[in-house]
Amino acid sequence: MAESKLKNLSMEFAVNAIKLCESLKGHYSLANQFERSATSVGANIHEANYAHSKADFVSKMQIALKECYESEYWLELFLKAELINEDSFKSLNNQCGTIRRILISSINTAKENKQ
Repeated sequence: MAESKLKNLSMEFAVNAIKLCESLKGHYSLANQFERSATSVGANIHEANYAHSKADFVSKMQIALKECYESEYWLELFLKAELINEDSFKSLNNQCGTIRRILISSINTAKENKQ
């Protein structure tokens, strides 16, 4: 159940990130970096569900977590550079934060079950 929720949340986050990137005119390289990290979160979560081992699962989830942190960086940069408004920032940052917390919990649980 938690995996399905995580997959759904990461897909929603990716879709919202793509829509935001469409609105970032004149900042294509920054939008591209954010779009790549934001969509990579869900791609790695999806890939983790087909991992060959528990270690492979943890590795993919850790990559998703790193991409989540990177996405948060880009969102903060966009806000500080006044490329997005505070409402857009809060909405996407909250989504990203929720995904991050679930990822951390999933990684910790998988590591504990591995031992």
